[in-house]
Amino acid sequence: MKKTITQKWDKKRVSIYFLLLIFLLIESCNAQNKKSSSEDNIINSNTINNNRSILETPYNDSNRKPFFTQYHTNLNGIVNEFVRKMFQDKSGTIWFGTNGDGIASYNGKSLEQHTTNYSSGGSAIRGITEDKAGNIWFGTSGGLTKYDGKAFTNFSKKEGLLDDEIWSIIIDHNGIIWIGTIEGVSKFDGKTFTTFNIPQAPVDKPNPILSKKRISKILEDRKGNMWFVIDGYGITIYNGKTFTYITEKNGLPDNNVADLLEDKQGNIWIGTMYGGISRYDGKTFINYTKNGIIDGVETYNFCEDKKGNIWFSAENVGVYRYDGESFTKFSKKDGLATNGIQSIFEDKKGQIWFGTWSGLSIYDGNSFFNAKDKEPWTK
Repeated sequence: MKKTITQKWDKKRVSIYFLLLIFLLIESCNAQNKKSSSEDNIINSNTINNNRSILETPYNDSNRKPFFTQYHTNLNGIVNEFVRKMFQDKSGTIWFGTNGDGIASYNGKSLEQHTTNYSSGGSAIRGITEDKAGNIWFGTSGGLTKYDGKAFTNFSKKEGLLDDEIWSIIIDHNGIIWIGTIEGVSKFDGKTFTTFNIPQAPVDKPNPILSKKRISKILEDRKGNMWFVIDGYGITIYNGKTFTYITEKNGLPDNNVADLLEDKQGNIWIGTMYGGISRYDGKTFINYTKNGIIDGVETYNFCEDKKGNIWFSAENVGVYRYDGESFTKFSKKDGLATNGIQSIFEDKKGQIWFGTWSGLSIYDGNSFFNAKDKEPWTK
């Protein structure tokens, strides 16, 4: 007996439903695998955005939903992604610079998110510092921003800034503000911006992460020398007259430098994207990662506490503390929200704060806590 058209269609429809069911089951399994692929739900930072690190990835306004589960406090919902910078000024106010939610502050009485009164600056905050007059300066993704205690003022290319995309900021011993942008360096004396041209080191096959002119870190050492990290070109040092270079050719483990710190002894600590952590005494490099002492090749977020301990993060590994003799590793199993850390800061109480991918953690000298358990105002 011949099958009718209806019977043929019913058989085809069952087959389609069956295939659809199989597809949904496969996708569900894949989603579960992706969710459990890392204990912290942290994506390997070296595989994001065409091998760009999470640390270096510019803020993208299209992604405003929380990227990870918030295990620890996110400042009462203010922070969608992570706190990139933390700073406590002379008055005791703690400032939080986020990766896309602008600026928040706590003045000892209330937690405030600066949005309507801070609309002209960029929403990603990559540097915070204070001048001698008590003004707070922010390096943002939309220019240089000044807070004088009453109002925010933004400076951009219109006022002479080399580029609005800022990645680093410091104030030197003369009160000059040095601004590292994605296109080079600007200096600001409070009235006028001037471009400071920095020659690139002779590097074979440089591999910039974002831009071959980006200045991701600026440091003034105790001798007054200026250190500039140029994306993919190692370190350029300016002594006021001449430029010298530190690259892989003379001992630097990686030309993609992520962070710099001068400790109280005058040693320069260097964190890199692919070469781990090193200490430089002006003559010799000691690479603790190459020696097998430190896990993880992507290291940054230096902080020297009041006791002289050096703290830094190793992406997807956790944080390390160096007490002058040995390194101690701390991770999620010790109480950190995640093993992905984007900022480290010591407050005036001596507490160490950690801006993680899943909220703020605090170390009180003995244990790690959700920040809200030590500072209830962060809830």
